[in-house]
Amino acid sequence: MGEKKSRSARSWVLLVVINVVSIASLVWTLRGSHLSELKDDLQEMNWWWIALAVAADVSVYFWHGLRWQTLLRPVARLRYWEPVRAIYVGLFANEVLPFRAGEVLRCYLLARNPQLPLSVSLTSALIERIFDGIWLSVCIILMLRYTVIPHSLRPLVDGAYALGILVLVVALVLGVIMFRRHETRAALAGEKGWRRQLHVLIDDLEIIGHSRYLWASFVQSLPYLLLMTIPIYATMRGFGFDSLWGIAFVLMVVLRLGTVVPQAPGNLGLFQVLVVEVMEKIFNYAHADAARFSLVLWGIVTLPLLIGGAISLAVTEGTLADLHSAAKTETSQITSSRP
Repeated sequence: MGEKKSRSARSWVLLVVINVVSIASLVWTLRGSHLSELKDDLQEMNWWWIALAVAADVSVYFWHGLRWQTLLRPVARLRYWEPVRAIYVGLFANEVLPFRAGEVLRCYLLARNPQLPLSVSLTSALIERIFDGIWLSVCIILMLRYTVIPHSLRPLVDGAYALGILVLVVALVLGVIMFRRHETRAALAGEKGWRRQLHVLIDDLEIIGHSRYLWASFVQSLPYLLLMTIPIYATMRGFGFDSLWGIAFVLMVVLRLGTVVPQAPGNLGLFQVLVVEVMEKIFNYAHADAARFSLVLWGIVTLPLLIGGAISLAVTEGTLADLHSAAKTETSQITSSRP
Protein backbone atom coordinates (compact mmCIF):
# COMPACT_ATOMS: atom_id res chain seq x y z
CA MET A 1 0.00 0.00 0.00
CA GLY A 2 2.83 2.35 0.94
CA GLU A 3 4.65 1.56 -2.33
CA LYS A 4 1.49 2.31 -4.31
CA LYS A 5 1.10 5.69 -2.59
CA SER A 6 4.77 6.44 -3.25
CA ARG A 7 4.36 5.71 -6.97
CA SER A 8 1.24 7.85 -7.08
CA ALA A 9 3.06 10.75 -5.40
CA ARG A 10 5.95 10.48 -7.85
CA SER A 11 3.52 10.49 -10.76
CA TRP A 12 1.80 13.63 -9.49
CA VAL A 13 5.12 15.41 -8.96
CA LEU A 14 6.25 14.44 -12.46
CA LEU A 15 2.91 15.58 -13.89
CA VAL A 16 3.20 18.98 -12.19
CA VAL A 17 6.78 19.43 -13.40
CA ILE A 18 5.86 18.49 -16.98
CA ASN A 19 2.92 20.90 -17.06
CA VAL A 20 4.91 23.77 -15.53
CA VAL A 21 7.72 23.25 -18.06
CA SER A 22 5.20 23.03 -20.93
CA ILE A 23 3.43 26.25 -19.91
CA ALA A 24 6.77 28.02 -19.44
CA SER A 25 7.88 26.82 -22.88
CA LEU A 26 4.68 28.13 -24.45
CA VAL A 27 5.04 31.54 -22.79
CA TRP A 28 8.71 31.75 -23.79
CA THR A 29 7.95 30.82 -27.39
CA LEU A 30 5.12 33.33 -27.77
CA ARG A 31 7.17 36.26 -26.52
CA GLY A 32 7.20 39.04 -29.11
CA SER A 33 4.76 37.14 -31.35
CA HIS A 34 2.28 40.03 -31.72
CA LEU A 35 -0.68 37.85 -30.80
CA SER A 36 -3.00 40.76 -31.56
CA GLU A 37 -2.29 40.07 -35.24
CA LEU A 38 -3.55 36.49 -34.99
CA LYS A 39 -7.11 37.66 -35.67
CA ASP A 40 -5.97 39.24 -38.94
CA ASP A 41 -4.07 36.06 -39.83
CA LEU A 42 -7.24 33.99 -39.40
CA GLN A 43 -9.29 36.38 -41.52
CA GLU A 44 -6.74 36.36 -44.34
CA MET A 45 -6.09 32.62 -44.43
CA ASN A 46 -6.98 30.56 -47.49
CA TRP A 47 -9.57 28.25 -46.00
CA TRP A 48 -9.51 25.84 -48.95
CA TRP A 49 -5.96 24.94 -47.95
CA ILE A 50 -7.03 24.71 -44.31
CA ALA A 51 -9.86 22.35 -45.27
CA LEU A 52 -7.31 20.17 -47.09
CA ALA A 53 -5.10 20.22 -44.00
CA VAL A 54 -7.97 19.05 -41.78
CA ALA A 55 -9.02 16.32 -44.24
CA ALA A 56 -5.42 15.09 -44.50
CA ASP A 57 -5.01 15.10 -40.73
CA VAL A 58 -8.13 12.94 -40.34
CA SER A 59 -7.02 10.56 -43.11
CA VAL A 60 -3.73 9.84 -41.31
CA TYR A 61 -5.55 7.96 -38.56
CA PHE A 62 -7.91 6.20 -40.95
CA TRP A 63 -4.74 4.84 -42.56
CA HIS A 64 -3.47 3.94 -39.09
CA GLY A 65 -6.64 1.92 -38.59
CA LEU A 66 -5.99 0.02 -41.82
CA ARG A 67 -2.42 -0.72 -40.74
CA TRP A 68 -3.49 -1.97 -37.31
CA GLN A 69 -6.20 -4.12 -38.85
CA THR A 70 -3.60 -5.63 -41.22
CA LEU A 71 -1.10 -6.31 -38.44
CA LEU A 72 -3.70 -8.19 -36.36
CA ARG A 73 -5.14 -10.13 -39.31
CA PRO A 74 -3.48 -13.44 -38.24
CA VAL A 75 -5.17 -13.16 -34.83
CA ALA A 76 -8.61 -11.65 -35.45
CA ARG A 77 -10.73 -10.56 -38.40
CA LEU A 78 -11.52 -7.06 -37.20
CA ARG A 79 -14.08 -4.81 -38.82
CA TYR A 80 -12.33 -1.72 -40.20
CA TRP A 81 -14.16 0.65 -37.86
CA GLU A 82 -13.06 -1.23 -34.73
CA PRO A 83 -9.39 -0.13 -34.85
CA VAL A 84 -10.33 3.32 -36.21
CA ARG A 85 -12.71 3.96 -33.31
CA ALA A 86 -10.17 2.68 -30.77
CA ILE A 87 -7.47 4.90 -32.26
CA TYR A 88 -9.63 8.02 -32.10
CA VAL A 89 -10.68 7.36 -28.50
CA GLY A 90 -7.00 6.85 -27.68
CA LEU A 91 -6.05 10.09 -29.42
CA PHE A 92 -8.77 11.91 -27.50
CA ALA A 93 -7.40 10.49 -24.25
CA ASN A 94 -3.87 11.58 -25.18
CA GLU A 95 -5.16 15.13 -25.66
CA VAL A 96 -6.86 15.38 -22.27
CA LEU A 97 -5.04 12.88 -20.00
CA PRO A 98 -1.37 12.82 -18.93
CA PHE A 99 1.34 10.29 -19.76
CA ARG A 100 -0.13 9.32 -23.16
CA ALA A 101 -2.83 7.23 -21.48
CA GLY A 102 -4.52 6.73 -24.84
CA GLU A 103 -1.93 4.18 -25.98
CA VAL A 104 -3.08 1.60 -23.44
CA LEU A 105 -6.70 2.67 -23.73
CA ARG A 106 -6.90 2.05 -27.48
CA CYS A 107 -5.44 -1.43 -27.00
CA TYR A 108 -7.97 -2.16 -24.27
CA LEU A 109 -10.89 -1.03 -26.44
CA LEU A 110 -9.79 -3.16 -29.37
CA ALA A 111 -9.36 -6.16 -27.07
CA ARG A 112 -13.07 -6.03 -26.29
CA ASN A 113 -13.30 -8.15 -29.40
CA PRO A 114 -13.49 -11.71 -27.99
CA GLN A 115 -11.03 -12.98 -30.62
CA LEU A 116 -8.26 -10.63 -29.47
CA PRO A 117 -6.44 -11.01 -26.12
CA LEU A 118 -5.36 -7.72 -24.53
CA SER A 119 -1.74 -8.83 -24.36
CA VAL A 120 -1.70 -9.36 -28.14
CA SER A 121 -3.29 -5.97 -28.68
CA LEU A 122 -0.58 -4.35 -26.53
CA THR A 123 2.14 -6.26 -28.34
CA SER A 124 0.79 -5.09 -31.70
CA ALA A 125 1.01 -1.49 -30.49
CA LEU A 126 4.65 -2.09 -29.57
CA ILE A 127 5.32 -3.48 -33.05
CA GLU A 128 3.66 -0.42 -34.58
CA ARG A 129 5.98 1.86 -32.62
CA ILE A 130 9.00 -0.12 -33.80
CA PHE A 131 7.85 0.21 -37.41
CA ASP A 132 7.30 3.94 -36.93
CA GLY A 133 10.74 4.26 -35.36
CA ILE A 134 12.45 2.46 -38.25
CA TRP A 135 10.83 4.64 -40.91
CA LEU A 136 11.32 7.78 -38.81
CA SER A 137 15.03 6.93 -38.58
CA VAL A 138 15.16 6.74 -42.38
CA CYS A 139 13.44 10.13 -42.57
CA ILE A 140 15.91 11.54 -40.04
CA ILE A 141 18.84 10.39 -42.18
CA LEU A 142 17.30 12.14 -45.20
CA MET A 143 16.66 15.28 -43.17
CA LEU A 144 20.23 15.45 -41.89
CA ARG A 145 21.59 14.71 -45.35
CA TYR A 146 19.81 17.60 -47.06
CA THR A 147 19.22 20.11 -44.24
CA VAL A 148 21.80 22.31 -42.51
CA ILE A 149 21.11 22.08 -38.77
CA PRO A 150 22.39 25.07 -36.72
CA HIS A 151 24.51 24.50 -33.63
CA SER A 152 21.67 25.57 -31.33
CA LEU A 153 19.67 22.53 -32.45
CA ARG A 154 22.45 19.98 -32.08
CA PRO A 155 20.74 18.37 -29.04
CA LEU A 156 17.88 17.51 -31.41
CA VAL A 157 20.33 15.81 -33.77
CA ASP A 158 21.93 13.88 -30.91
CA GLY A 159 18.50 12.78 -29.76
CA ALA A 160 17.69 11.64 -33.29
CA TYR A 161 20.81 9.48 -33.46
CA ALA A 162 20.07 8.03 -30.01
CA LEU A 163 16.52 7.18 -31.09
CA GLY A 164 17.77 5.50 -34.26
CA ILE A 165 20.19 3.32 -32.31
CA LEU A 166 17.54 2.43 -29.73
CA VAL A 167 15.01 1.48 -32.40
CA LEU A 168 17.57 -0.68 -34.19
CA VAL A 169 18.50 -2.52 -30.98
CA VAL A 170 14.86 -3.12 -29.98
CA ALA A 171 13.97 -4.24 -33.52
CA LEU A 172 16.82 -6.75 -33.51
CA VAL A 173 15.79 -8.09 -30.10
CA LEU A 174 12.17 -8.48 -31.19
CA GLY A 175 13.32 -10.15 -34.40
CA VAL A 176 15.29 -12.72 -32.42
CA ILE A 177 12.30 -13.32 -30.14
CA MET A 178 9.93 -13.76 -33.11
CA PHE A 179 12.04 -16.24 -35.03
CA ARG A 180 13.93 -17.95 -32.17
CA ARG A 181 11.08 -18.38 -29.73
CA HIS A 182 12.11 -21.68 -28.15
CA GLU A 183 15.75 -20.67 -27.72
CA THR A 184 14.69 -17.38 -26.14
CA ARG A 185 12.31 -19.08 -23.71
CA ALA A 186 15.05 -21.51 -22.72
CA ALA A 187 17.48 -18.67 -22.08
CA LEU A 188 14.88 -16.93 -19.91
CA ALA A 189 13.83 -19.93 -17.86
CA GLY A 190 11.55 -19.06 -14.97
CA GLU A 191 7.97 -17.93 -14.52
CA LYS A 192 8.28 -15.10 -12.02
CA GLY A 193 8.67 -11.35 -12.22
CA TRP A 194 10.07 -9.86 -15.39
CA ARG A 195 10.70 -13.30 -16.90
CA ARG A 196 6.97 -14.03 -16.79
CA GLN A 197 6.26 -10.74 -18.57
CA LEU A 198 8.81 -11.57 -21.24
CA HIS A 199 7.23 -14.99 -21.76
CA VAL A 200 3.89 -13.29 -22.41
CA LEU A 201 5.60 -11.00 -24.94
CA ILE A 202 7.36 -13.94 -26.60
CA ASP A 203 4.11 -15.87 -27.03
CA ASP A 204 2.30 -12.85 -28.47
CA LEU A 205 5.12 -12.04 -30.89
CA GLU A 206 4.98 -15.64 -32.06
CA ILE A 207 1.28 -15.21 -32.89
CA ILE A 208 1.80 -12.04 -34.91
CA GLY A 209 5.29 -12.52 -36.29
CA HIS A 210 5.06 -15.47 -38.66
CA SER A 211 2.75 -13.88 -41.18
CA ARG A 212 2.97 -11.94 -44.42
CA TYR A 213 0.66 -9.39 -42.79
CA LEU A 214 3.53 -8.33 -40.54
CA TRP A 215 5.50 -7.20 -43.58
CA ALA A 216 2.42 -5.65 -45.19
CA SER A 217 1.85 -3.52 -42.10
CA PHE A 218 5.53 -2.56 -42.10
CA VAL A 219 5.21 -1.26 -45.66
CA GLN A 220 1.98 0.56 -44.74
CA SER A 221 3.86 2.38 -41.99
CA LEU A 222 5.78 4.57 -44.45
CA PRO A 223 2.71 6.19 -46.05
CA TYR A 224 1.27 6.59 -42.54
CA LEU A 225 4.29 8.67 -41.59
CA LEU A 226 4.52 10.65 -44.82
CA LEU A 227 0.81 11.51 -44.76
CA MET A 228 1.56 13.64 -41.70
CA THR A 229 3.48 16.02 -43.96
CA ILE A 230 0.37 17.04 -45.88
CA PRO A 231 -1.48 18.87 -43.05
CA ILE A 232 1.68 20.86 -42.31
CA TYR A 233 2.24 21.80 -45.95
CA ALA A 234 -1.43 22.73 -46.51
CA THR A 235 -1.55 24.79 -43.31
CA MET A 236 1.55 26.72 -44.36
CA ARG A 237 -0.05 27.48 -47.71
CA GLY A 238 -3.30 28.45 -46.04
CA PHE A 239 -1.46 30.71 -43.60
CA GLY A 240 0.16 32.55 -46.48
CA PHE A 241 3.68 31.14 -46.38
CA ASP A 242 5.45 30.22 -49.61
CA SER A 243 5.93 26.67 -48.41
CA LEU A 244 8.06 23.90 -49.81
CA TRP A 245 7.49 20.20 -49.24
CA GLY A 246 10.98 20.01 -47.76
CA ILE A 247 10.07 22.45 -44.98
CA ALA A 248 6.91 20.53 -44.16
CA PHE A 249 8.90 17.27 -44.16
CA VAL A 250 11.46 18.59 -41.68
CA LEU A 251 8.70 19.92 -39.43
CA MET A 252 6.96 16.54 -39.53
CA VAL A 253 10.15 14.70 -38.57
CA VAL A 254 10.98 17.08 -35.72
CA LEU A 255 7.42 17.02 -34.35
CA ARG A 256 7.38 13.22 -34.43
CA LEU A 257 10.68 13.21 -32.55
CA GLY A 258 9.10 15.53 -30.02
CA THR A 259 6.42 12.98 -29.14
CA VAL A 260 9.13 10.87 -27.47
CA VAL A 261 9.57 13.56 -24.78
CA PRO A 262 7.10 13.58 -21.83
CA GLN A 263 4.88 16.64 -22.20
CA ALA A 264 1.56 18.18 -21.28
CA PRO A 265 -1.72 16.79 -22.70
CA GLY A 266 -2.24 17.94 -26.26
CA ASN A 267 1.52 18.48 -26.70
CA LEU A 268 0.91 22.12 -25.79
CA GLY A 269 4.17 23.97 -25.25
CA LEU A 270 6.75 21.66 -26.77
CA PHE A 271 4.82 21.62 -30.05
CA GLN A 272 5.10 25.40 -30.37
CA VAL A 273 8.76 25.40 -29.32
CA LEU A 274 9.71 22.86 -31.99
CA VAL A 275 7.77 24.56 -34.77
CA VAL A 276 9.23 27.98 -34.00
CA GLU A 277 12.79 26.72 -33.55
CA VAL A 278 12.75 24.86 -36.87
CA MET A 279 11.14 27.68 -38.84
CA GLU A 280 13.24 30.44 -37.30
CA LYS A 281 16.63 28.76 -36.90
CA ILE A 282 16.68 26.51 -39.97
CA PHE A 283 14.45 28.24 -42.52
CA ASN A 284 14.84 31.88 -41.39
CA TYR A 285 11.17 32.74 -40.86
CA ALA A 286 10.45 35.73 -38.63
CA HIS A 287 9.94 34.73 -34.99
CA ALA A 288 6.57 36.48 -34.65
CA ASP A 289 5.16 34.89 -37.81
CA ALA A 290 6.46 31.43 -36.86
CA ALA A 291 5.02 31.72 -33.33
CA ARG A 292 1.53 32.64 -34.54
CA PHE A 293 1.70 29.93 -37.19
CA SER A 294 2.61 27.37 -34.50
CA LEU A 295 -0.69 28.13 -32.75
CA VAL A 296 -2.68 27.78 -35.96
CA LEU A 297 -0.96 24.50 -36.88
CA TRP A 298 -1.48 23.14 -33.36
CA GLY A 299 -5.19 23.93 -33.58
CA ILE A 300 -5.56 22.30 -36.99
CA VAL A 301 -3.87 19.04 -35.98
CA THR A 302 -5.51 18.93 -32.54
CA LEU A 303 -9.15 19.99 -32.98
CA PRO A 304 -10.04 17.22 -35.50
CA LEU A 305 -8.65 14.66 -33.05
CA LEU A 306 -10.74 16.07 -30.22
CA ILE A 307 -13.88 16.10 -32.37
CA GLY A 308 -13.28 12.65 -33.85
CA GLY A 309 -12.34 11.28 -30.45
CA ALA A 310 -15.43 12.74 -28.80
CA ILE A 311 -17.66 11.19 -31.48
CA SER A 312 -15.90 7.82 -31.14
CA LEU A 313 -16.20 7.99 -27.36
CA ALA A 314 -19.91 8.81 -27.62
CA VAL A 315 -20.57 5.57 -29.53
CA THR A 316 -18.39 3.57 -27.13
CA GLU A 317 -19.90 2.05 -24.02
CA GLY A 318 -18.52 3.79 -20.91
CA THR A 319 -17.07 7.14 -19.89
CA LEU A 320 -13.45 8.10 -20.50
CA ALA A 321 -12.63 7.87 -16.79
CA ASP A 322 -14.20 4.40 -16.46
CA LEU A 323 -12.50 3.13 -19.62
CA HIS A 324 -9.15 4.50 -18.49
CA SER A 325 -9.49 2.84 -15.09
CA ALA A 326 -10.56 -0.47 -16.63
CA ALA A 327 -7.67 -0.36 -19.10
CA LYS A 328 -5.13 0.15 -16.31
CA THR A 329 -6.66 -2.66 -14.24
CA GLU A 330 -6.77 -5.14 -17.12
CA THR A 331 -3.22 -4.31 -18.19
CA SER A 332 -1.84 -4.80 -14.68
CA GLN A 333 -3.51 -8.21 -14.45
CA ILE A 334 -2.13 -9.63 -17.70
CA THR A 335 1.03 -11.22 -16.38
CA SER A 336 -0.50 -12.35 -13.09
CA SER A 337 -3.41 -14.10 -14.81
CA ARG A 338 -1.42 -15.69 -17.63
CA PRO A 339 -0.41 -19.27 -16.82
